[in-house]
Amino acid sequence: MKDLYLENRVMAADAVELIHLMYEHALVQVRLARTALASEDVAGRSKAVSKVLAILGELEGSLNYEAGGSISHNLARLYQYMRRRVVEANVKQEDGGLAEVESLMQTLNEGWTAMRHATAAPVQWQASTQPSPFPRQSPSEEEESSHSWSA
Repeated sequence: MKDLYLENRVMAADAVELIHLMYEHALVQVRLARTALASEDVAGRSKAVSKVLAILGELEGSLNYEAGGSISHNLARLYQYMRRRVVEANVKQEDGGLAEVESLMQTLNEGWTAMRHATAAPVQWQASTQPSPFPRQSPSEEEESSHSWSA
């Protein structure tokens, strides 16, 4: 079954929001993998691990090394490390690697969220130097018009 809400979010998202969505989805999948591991659900764990690996691959593939410089290179190394840890955790059926990846992904998600909010351009209102197209009322007219309604 399709998740129409998620599909709409993806279709309406800009590049920054898409990365945020991938971090969120990766966190969900890592948590599902951990739950499946604890309950010995091999199929569920394999499905969730496959999704985590695919998301990490997409995140790495989306890096712009020219614009991002050393940050992009460091993120690529981090994504590669997380992929290794997920694979090791899956093969050895140990929670430690998944817990570490969950923690790293949570930190990245929090940093990305903070960066998104910090770089969002605040809307600033400035008074226009142009005269208002609306006629001004005298204080007595304002008083009368503000009480012109009845219950």
